[in-house]
Amino acid sequence: MSYLALYRKFRPQTFDEIVGQDFVVTTLKNQIKSGNISHAYLFTGTRGTGKTTAAKVFSRAINCLNPVDGNPCMKCRSCLDNGGMDIVELDAASNNGVEYIRDIKEKVQYAPGSSKYKVYIIDEVHMLSQSAFNAFLKTLEEPPAHAVFILCTTEAYKIPQTILSRCMRFDFRLVPQPVLKDYLKKVYAAENVAADERALELIASAAEGSVRDM
Repeated sequence: MSYLALYRKFRPQTFDEIVGQDFVVTTLKNQIKSGNISHAYLFTGTRGTGKTTAAKVFSRAINCLNPVDGNPCMKCRSCLDNGGMDIVELDAASNNGVEYIRDIKEKVQYAPGSSKYKVYIIDEVHMLSQSAFNAFLKTLEEPPAHAVFILCTTEAYKIPQTILSRCMRFDFRLVPQPVLKDYLKKVYAAENVAADERALELIASAAEGSVRDM
């Protein structure tokens, strides 16, 4: 059996499992409970703080057939299928040209196949070229009602103001060391591994606020 990295094995599936980002989680859950979903979001912050994870959870929750307190139920058809073809994850680091955005502009016009929303998660969005950002702007200005864009980046200052002004921004903070230590305890317990308190403190300290880097 192939090895599965711990950061993938323990990646949160619901908002309640995300650690150290209480303000972000509360706000997103409230939006889902109220049905007040924006068409564009910006998740920014240092590596390993939960941006892409939160994007995945949010995209699943807004398409969930039976959300529970803002969380995806993880039992309905949409949750079990992870949104199917209606949740698209893209990497701007390797696809940063204008033709990449033109393809999105064309496909986003089509209605979702089986979900309420068609969601595009664009990781490392700051890597898009200037011409790609210019092409993307029109879609953000007049998006289809069924489209939701979630832009994730570690370098928000590289994104044009014209794009930033059309997104609801969430800043992900470094996770405090005590929170990392408590989370690490849970991971160790789940893996049936023993560790003393000093070792846990050193690992949490070395992570420097990143859950993924522990």
